[in-house]
Amino acid sequence: MSTIQNSEELCKVAIDQLDKARVRLREVERIANEIRVNGDSQIEREKEDLIKVASENLEQLEDPKNETVYSEQQRVIDQIRQQVSRQALRRAIGTLNSRLNTELHLRTIDHNIGLLRAMMNTNN
Repeated sequence: MSTIQNSEELCKVAIDQLDKARVRLREVERIANEIRVNGDSQIEREKEDLIKVASENLEQLEDPKNETVYSEQQRVIDQIRQQVSRQALRRAIGTLNSRLNTELHLRTIDHNIGLLRAMMNTNN
């Protein structure tokens, strides 16, 4: 009978240890779940922070790029203006040269000499 009592005692001790182990397991599971939830929240916050920083960096890179594009556009526009001006001047000179005959040309020169003499006389 003492063997049965010993067995029952051992069984009670084992059941008690099993209950304590279950309680401890639930506590560990609860802590693990809290850690997981906190970790997920932290990961989400860090992900949002990284997205925000990446967006800010992208905006900072866009500004110089846009300025460079604008500067390049202005440079090209200026070059085109110069080319158009040169071409218009060449055409005007060509038109004048083709339309001016020698007599008209000499009269223009005489007129300009007269204007210069008049200017010199007013300065004296």
